[in-house]
Amino acid sequence: MDHKSFLASLSAEQCRDLTETSDRRGLGYLALHFGAIAVLGGLIVAQVPFWPLLMLPQGILLVFLFTLLHEASHQTPFRSPWLNTAAAHISGFVILLPPRWFRYFHFAHHRYTQMPGKDPELATPKPEGWWQYLAHVSGIPVWISHVGTLVRNAAGRCEDEFVPVGKRRVVGNEARMMLGAYLALLLGSLALSSPVLIYVWIVPVLLGQPFLRLYLLAEHGRCAYVANMLENSRTTFTNALVRRLAWNMPFHAEHHSYPAVPFHRLPDLHRLAAPHLKVTEPGYASFHAGYAPEMNGAVDPAE
Repeated sequence: MDHKSFLASLSAEQCRDLTETSDRRGLGYLALHFGAIAVLGGLIVAQVPFWPLLMLPQGILLVFLFTLLHEASHQTPFRSPWLNTAAAHISGFVILLPPRWFRYFHFAHHRYTQMPGKDPELATPKPEGWWQYLAHVSGIPVWISHVGTLVRNAAGRCEDEFVPVGKRRVVGNEARMMLGAYLALLLGSLALSSPVLIYVWIVPVLLGQPFLRLYLLAEHGRCAYVANMLENSRTTFTNALVRRLAWNMPFHAEHHSYPAVPFHRLPDLHRLAAPHLKVTEPGYASFHAGYAPEMNGAVDPAE
């Protein structure tokens, strides 16, 4: 059974239940995520004993706002559209990823998942050697990419095929506003001679990015170049803490099969889709342990 057949097997009532959004559920998750960031940030600012060690968990929480940005791009974390828009802009700002631009990028990824030449995620090849793997996990290439995207868009040089020509001015304005806000924060920090942003935001996101890279590589890495979402995307089984941190996106094949399902209903969708999943992994350590031995060989996901 492919994902289209699976979706066709769901009743109208099941579809209504699965796609019901909720401000309450979304705000509950948001409060925990933002609350943890605020608590750790406060402890770092107060320089409690061993405070530098807190920059790593702070960074992991910050970079995993990507998963909130991702969800908000689908307008599913909250019932209220303005909450989805606000969540996308805040999350994108923290990780230097313009939310409007990312929405166009991500929708093209969903439309052409694992289709070489069409899926924009495949424009950057998955790592196939140890040096590529280490560079990928370091997070350095993605930061360079994010900054490059912001600068190109701000300069009015957005030529990405997935961005509609009529929306490129809006994308450019978004980038200019983000760069202006970053400059204002920089000047404010210099005026106050305050290193707070360095310790609460900049250093933590640099430390946390490798964990997001390891997580994201499992979503489609080594998956087949086919149209079936149950086969070209991977569901990774993990603990409740990681699922909460990632807004339930480890249920990734389920998400790609039915993107309209909000994060809090993905476990329910998983129970229905589980017998039909083609690519699963018992954990992220297991995925990377299996990924690494293949890096020296030319492995074709379609085989």
